[in-house]
Amino acid sequence: MNNITNPTVIVGGGFVGLFTALHLSHRHYSEPIILIDSQDRFVFKPLLYEHLTGEMQNEQVLPRYEKLLEGSKVTFIQDKVTKIDLKQRRLELASGLHYDYRHLVLGVGSTQGYLGTEGAEENAFAFRTQEDTIALEKHLRECLQQASQAESAQREALLTIAIVGAGPSGVEIAATLADLLPQWYEKLGGDFSNIRIVLVNHGQEILKGDVNSHLRDTALKALKDKAIPVELVLGAKVTKVGRDRLEYQLENEEATKTISTQTVVWTAGTANNPLLKTLSIADKNRDRHGLPMVTDTLQLPNYPEVFAAGDCAVVLDRSYPPVAQIAYQEGKTIAKNLMALSQNKELHPVNASMRGTLMKLGIRNGVANIFDKVKVKGRAGDSIRSLTYLEMLPTPIHNFNATTEWLSDEIFHDHHHYHQPTKLGQPKSNKRFAGLASIAAGAIAAVALVGGTAAVWHIAHSGNQPQATQKQLTK
Repeated sequence: MNNITNPTVIVGGGFVGLFTALHLSHRHYSEPIILIDSQDRFVFKPLLYEHLTGEMQNEQVLPRYEKLLEGSKVTFIQDKVTKIDLKQRRLELASGLHYDYRHLVLGVGSTQGYLGTEGAEENAFAFRTQEDTIALEKHLRECLQQASQAESAQREALLTIAIVGAGPSGVEIAATLADLLPQWYEKLGGDFSNIRIVLVNHGQEILKGDVNSHLRDTALKALKDKAIPVELVLGAKVTKVGRDRLEYQLENEEATKTISTQTVVWTAGTANNPLLKTLSIADKNRDRHGLPMVTDTLQLPNYPEVFAAGDCAVVLDRSYPPVAQIAYQEGKTIAKNLMALSQNKELHPVNASMRGTLMKLGIRNGVANIFDKVKVKGRAGDSIRSLTYLEMLPTPIHNFNATTEWLSDEIFHDHHHYHQPTKLGQPKSNKRFAGLASIAAGAIAAVALVGGTAAVWHIAHSGNQPQATQKQLTK
């Protein structure tokens, strides 16, 4: 390839990569665009809980890139990039192919980290991908089936689930399983009160240092109010994860404590994508964790043709949380700056900001903190969260299909598919009417959060003043 025809290559089809590609396509970017990812589907991580519970279908949460990019000028290649030569401007792929690029965008994200804990990677379940979700569901169903016919000692371990890490992911999966597992076990004839869910955290507070920390009290109440209250073990350092146990030490105690369990879900910590190690970047241009540092225009120092953002880069003199809404805004900035380069115009610094947070706190239960001004909890909060995420998915056709399918399930099939076990003495209520009301409230709030997303995308696709939508993705 000569330099004139070399493409802009985007590595990683997450929030940064996919939305950079879509923005460029909608703005009629003049250079060829190639998007490379090892998977064939976009993983909408915030909705993996709905994928696990069956609240949403596979195509809603995990749409294929081929479908999302249909009609765009983006070429999608399913392959794994194994090496990047910054000086030669060349990518090497696992298939043996290589690509020379004119501009490069890195949006490879992070991987699950295990903090060097013995046995964690081998024996614990992560929850970041479609494969993780499928593996966890299969394992949990097998444990419940065995427990339904097991002796008491063995049954206790089969029905105990330990979750490591009380950040947002740990809290959300704990709350989700506390609602989901009783349903599954009751269908097998089991007594769901025998299920035990333990959330183990190194710090003394859940959500500490996270953008969701202001939702701590709401989350604690949700965990406590479950038919199976989630147990908290705080100030605990996990020292080992075995096939049938989790070992930990409490602060200021030398004795090792043990939780007998067949299921450990690990949500604590992240690790750098291994691809970043292949970059010939000076140590002074990496942070203390080894992540590349980029300028405020999201370019690598000494390599202005390379952009990076999201979980795989750190912006100099800025501190952005590693959440989807920030990654989306960074992707938009990269697209604008690539357009500027192609037109010999001035580049602009990134100016990302948080616009509220959303958390799942169980089946049909969530909290939406809208623009840090209004907090909506319960069924209405979950409806806002679901509708907001569905409306923010990458293309208008997918938005419409996913949203209408979800609404249909909620309105017409809700009472057939979901039964929430209740504690003894807890009154039952007419949840159907309340559910419809919360959906309506959620729709209004979601429209307010999105800010006319569908209309903007319609204009972009119709060719009238092409603009990439200002979506506001939250974690």
